[in-house]
Amino acid sequence: MNDEIVQTTPRAGAADDALSTLVNHLFRPTGVDGIYGRTSLYETVVERLGALISRHREPNTEIVRFPPVMSRDVLERSGYLKSFPNLLGCVCVLHGSEDEIRRAADRHEAGGDWTSSLTPADLVLTPAACYPVYPLAARDGTVPSQGRRFDVACDCFRREPSKRLDRLQSFRMREYVCIGTPEQVLEFREQWKERGRHIAEALGLNATIAPANDPFFGRVGRVMGISQLQQALKFELLIPVYPASDPTACMSFNYHRDHFGLVWNLYGVDGSVAHTGCAAFGLDRLAMALFVRHGTRLASWPEPVRCALEIPPADATES
Repeated sequence: MNDEIVQTTPRAGAADDALSTLVNHLFRPTGVDGIYGRTSLYETVVERLGALISRHREPNTEIVRFPPVMSRDVLERSGYLKSFPNLLGCVCVLHGSEDEIRRAADRHEAGGDWTSSLTPADLVLTPAACYPVYPLAARDGTVPSQGRRFDVACDCFRREPSKRLDRLQSFRMREYVCIGTPEQVLEFREQWKERGRHIAEALGLNATIAPANDPFFGRVGRVMGISQLQQALKFELLIPVYPASDPTACMSFNYHRDHFGLVWNLYGVDGSVAHTGCAAFGLDRLAMALFVRHGTRLASWPEPVRCALEIPPADATES
């Protein structure tokens, strides 16, 4: 047991104590809230979740895996600074001559602040897996009449330090993206809402799907959130993770309308602006929900859950 890990969750009674004990099997502390090393047991389940989601992939879906950083220009053009500036992480580096960089590094050795010499690079930490795919699709030209489907994933970052294990700063996101007509995107979203519900049921998780809004920033953001709810642009699949707390959003099903189509000049064969949507899976949140629901002994998980995740007997000895 590592006492430092036990302190990563709120202590509000026996249920939270049980969750804290569970966490010791899954994570290793790094000294930063929301940033953890992950054990073999935890990664086994995350990998099995990824494989389960892959088995639901539609035919003719293009697979793209992105790094955890992306173009700052792409994120700026996408409107992220308007909507979520408080969550953004920017890559900064030491610029200048060899002597200038050495003086900055030497300030640390002398007890000074070397970070004052940092300047922004042309990269930011990716906040959602789908952002890099829209300019990629735009470079290919006109969206075909049948639309396009993408399977994208990357390690994401959002600056919201928390001791809660369902709200990490660094986390894995998997998304299916649709680019096409409004009718194609809405049909895609409805299909994935149903698939998401079936996946949760197969995993033995108590889930509900409800309208939602993104945590837009500031006073204007609150208006944007109300509009998003009124237009039913976002739905979330919610699963109880923390006792006596609101359930955690572990999947989301989103309709962006023509936002990304206008930003990136995505047009269909008839000349109309393409619409986009995505179905997003929070792999780390789903993994936490599984461990909270079923415990840390994979051998004791319900057989239907083990079958859904294709957990072989050799892996069932983890505890």
